[in-house]
Amino acid sequence: MPNTRTQMLALTLLAVAASVGGAEDPAEPTKSERNPNERLIKLAKEHDVWVDPQRKLVVVDGEIAMREGALEMFACTKGTKEHESVIAIRSNAQLVHAGLLAVGAIAGHPVQFNPDYAPATGTTIDILVLWQDEKGKHKVRAQELIQDAETQKEMKHDWVFGGSGFWTDPKTGEKYYHADGGDVICLSNFSTAMLDLPIESSQANNALLYSAFTERIPPRGTKVRLVLIPRLEKQSKKVPKPDAPVEASSSKELLKDEKAGVKE
Repeated sequence: MPNTRTQMLALTLLAVAASVGGAEDPAEPTKSERNPNERLIKLAKEHDVWVDPQRKLVVVDGEIAMREGALEMFACTKGTKEHESVIAIRSNAQLVHAGLLAVGAIAGHPVQFNPDYAPATGTTIDILVLWQDEKGKHKVRAQELIQDAETQKEMKHDWVFGGSGFWTDPKTGEKYYHADGGDVICLSNFSTAMLDLPIESSQANNALLYSAFTERIPPRGTKVRLVLIPRLEKQSKKVPKPDAPVEASSSKELLKDEKAGVKE
């Protein structure tokens, strides 16, 4: 669960969202279509993370860190676990967490191993990856960049908002958000994960379920933008089932929308 600072930030963002107005159809043009970043609210000067209160999504920028080999993460914070992550984001995880809360996502609980295995729970989060190169603009679902080690096909599972947790330094009383250590969007189960898979996925090197889908991933260092879209349809106060269809309507619409480009 988030600490008071994260909760206060989320409440502030909710107030901003309310002042901006209700959600719009992502397929429809907006007053800011000439510059899509005008409708994004940046959460901190030194972190590249924004919320879009109208379309109920979170945007975070980063770069390609790894494009071949076995994976434990899909995305980590920069300077942490780039050796096992496709993308390194330029933001701490706590701000991304606060942004998801602000646009309506509900944090469940991280994976549990004792006394028995219990998968992570929380709002299902669709993730789009955007970048551009000499061939033009690209926009794909994150699953398309991850290869199932058994089937050799793209990953079929979704992520859920487990929410990680906090550790308190007994000497200073300072609280630290676990996922800031790198466990932002995980492929192996970690109790410290902010987003995790709602299935049993080993951390053992000889049993990792996923690898980078090399031919689909742009070169290392390529700037990318992640768009995190909570599945809020019919959510109410209940957390959606993790086996919901992969392509929620919000995700389908945004795949057609070319307005949320990669930051130059």
